[in-house]
Amino acid sequence: MALVGRYNSLQVVKHTDFGLYLDGGADGEILLPNRYIPKDTPTEVEDWLNVFVYLDSEDKLIATTEKPKLQVGEFASLKVIEINSIGIFLDWGLPKDLLLPYSEEKRQMKAGEYCVVHAYIDKRTRRITATARLDRYLDKVPANYKVGEEVDLLVVEETPMGFKAIINNKHWGLIHKNEVFKFLRSGKQEKGYIKELRSDGKIALSLQPIGQAAVGSLHDKIIDKLKANNGVLAVSDKSDPQVISDLFGVSKGNFKKAIGALYKDGKLVIHADRIELV
Repeated sequence: MALVGRYNSLQVVKHTDFGLYLDGGADGEILLPNRYIPKDTPTEVEDWLNVFVYLDSEDKLIATTEKPKLQVGEFASLKVIEINSIGIFLDWGLPKDLLLPYSEEKRQMKAGEYCVVHAYIDKRTRRITATARLDRYLDKVPANYKVGEEVDLLVVEETPMGFKAIINNKHWGLIHKNEVFKFLRSGKQEKGYIKELRSDGKIALSLQPIGQAAVGSLHDKIIDKLKANNGVLAVSDKSDPQVISDLFGVSKGNFKKAIGALYKDGKLVIHADRIELV
């Protein structure tokens, strides 16, 4: 049985004029149309292909080698293409747009906007469906992370305290305002770090490495960039925070601490408009 809304490794059972038929097990044969057949290598009967399986406009199973922007069980930020009496249709990278029913809408959407959604299988229709009501699809089991661990983040929304983000496609976390040193918006994907695992189960996040790892990593970055630029960089403790973020991916506060430590160690000189390698 093929997994609808996910990638499957399926075996070719026959060629036809309009495509290949793949063995879908209990679902029978699944068509891979000609336009999706890999052109780089000949495909023979009994070969195995990695394909994404979904329902076409006639609700028949169909395979594609194109890559959607999310699979069932995943979260992603998708653009609203059309809104009509049926619901909200999202661009997920395939010819047939993804439906977000009005009942699964969290706020009123407009065409052209982006929305963070989760993809699931509607049990009644077996169709791949989107929902903006994310809480029910996030893990309620206490997270097994370690402080300082690097994680993948999907920024979902801004709150008075900071930015809510989904961690590793599983848990909610919060990037507090004092940890935000770069532009963030809903749908942005970032590398982050576990800052605190609270007793109430909530997770605080950082956009920078934590503790001693952060210190050593930033020191090395600064020295390496200086060496690569003939020992001089047009940035200092007076520079704009965004310039520092673009160069090193850290906050201005952490950058000032790092160059201060390197200055004390006699490794660089700090000027008003630049730093220089000793």
